Amino acid sequence: MKVISVASEFFPLVKTGGLADVAGALPAALKPHGVDMLALVPGYPKVMRAIDKSTLLHGYPELFGGAARILQGMANGIDIAVLDAPHLYDRPGNPYLGPDGKDWPDNGLRFAALARSAADLAAGRTAAPAANILHSHDWQAALAPVYARFRGGPKTVMTVHNIAFQGQFPASLFASLGLPSQAYGIDALEYYGNVGFLKGGLATADAITTVSPSYAREICTPDYGMGLDGLLRARQHLLHGIVNGIDTEIWNPAADPHIAQGFTRASLKKREANKRALEKCFDLIPGDGILHGVVSRLTWQKGMDVLALCLDRLVESGARLALIGTGEPAIEKAINEAAARHKGLIGAVIGYDEALSHLVQAGADTILVPSRFEPCGLTQLYALRYGAVPVVARTGGLNDTVIDANDAAIKAGVATGFQFAPVDEWSLEHALMHATRCFDNKPLWRGIQKSGMATDLSWEQSAAAYAALYRGLLKA
Repeated sequence: MKVISVASEFFPLVKTGGLADVAGALPAALKPHGVDMLALVPGYPKVMRAIDKSTLLHGYPELFGGAARILQGMANGIDIAVLDAPHLYDRPGNPYLGPDGKDWPDNGLRFAALARSAADLAAGRTAAPAANILHSHDWQAALAPVYARFRGGPKTVMTVHNIAFQGQFPASLFASLGLPSQAYGIDALEYYGNVGFLKGGLATADAITTVSPSYAREICTPDYGMGLDGLLRARQHLLHGIVNGIDTEIWNPAADPHIAQGFTRASLKKREANKRALEKCFDLIPGDGILHGVVSRLTWQKGMDVLALCLDRLVESGARLALIGTGEPAIEKAINEAAARHKGLIGAVIGYDEALSHLVQAGADTILVPSRFEPCGLTQLYALRYGAVPVVARTGGLNDTVIDANDAAIKAGVATGFQFAPVDEWSLEHALMHATRCFDNKPLWRGIQKSGMATDLSWEQSAAAYAALYRGLLKA
């Protein structure tokens, strides 16, 4: 079975969030299931530098403002397709934002081009053979099912990684998209007088997936559907929740080059060296007390404003915190001020460092994920893998992947972390106190760590579910 996957990010070539990890992991994960997946990504500068020995699959004399090519080649040992369109993608920095920190004004055309080229590639309108399935990820690729519906193409799958980001543009953009007039209708792209990329993808795809069963249910409600819940309820029979996996070779505590000491579930005592290294990196006073970790975007969605309200009392309880992340200026300011008030007890790195994020997972006693909504979440999966006990809000994929340490779960020996709800400072503080009590009971804590590390976090089950979905579409 041949599948074209299209996404605006692809690890390890370009990453701003979990979308890149998923798009980058799926091709290899699906191979054992008889699926040959070729990923199409934009030709950002870093991608173009990485691609080697490419062949030309298709040339566009004009694609939304300039010439473009679809190339296929190897990049970092991975076979990928690239949309080489310098007028759209040859720009430094963030894939979506200009130097002023705002969206590029032509983002609608930039990602319409990506979607159209994916539809052409999947439909056999290039030198490559036609695909059986076209699989699109998030709003940046969501026009691909629309192009496939109105210009011809294979069966389509639309995956929502975060429904809060929808790709809405003025109605005037529609005339530039090269679609027939009927595509601008309520059952396709029209959305309250605008062009809705994600709305169009959800309305036209043959199947819809999101990245956890709980989130699939949540987005069908007004509280979480972000205005698209009605459409999703109408198409709920096509909606599937498939939990993400992680790359267990990159995220392997026994052989991770980014941490101070490798360890396994059977040698957890070695993990202590990473706690010492983490204290040193974050200028924390060494100690045996509980050390919380955070690897997160510092945003309202991630609940980081709530965490900021708890920091003084967190320190008063005897805990310490090592945090790495970047995001909303007000939250960054609150965290920096707390770190200044509590030198040696709160360490904050405002920014992102992939290697340092591995050390936080390997050295912290807990990883805090107080998200208001979380489609799947990867941070808590890395935490489980590394023996950092996750403290999570009871929502979305966090609810599906972390077993709360309530009395029944503790007695059964299956607890892997701590859940709390609602997302407010009192609920979070209660969860942190519960975690500290369990931490002070060393045999209990070791059992929770080992249960988490025993969890199957690989892509095996998820890849099998995607392969079954593809085959089901072809049979239908």
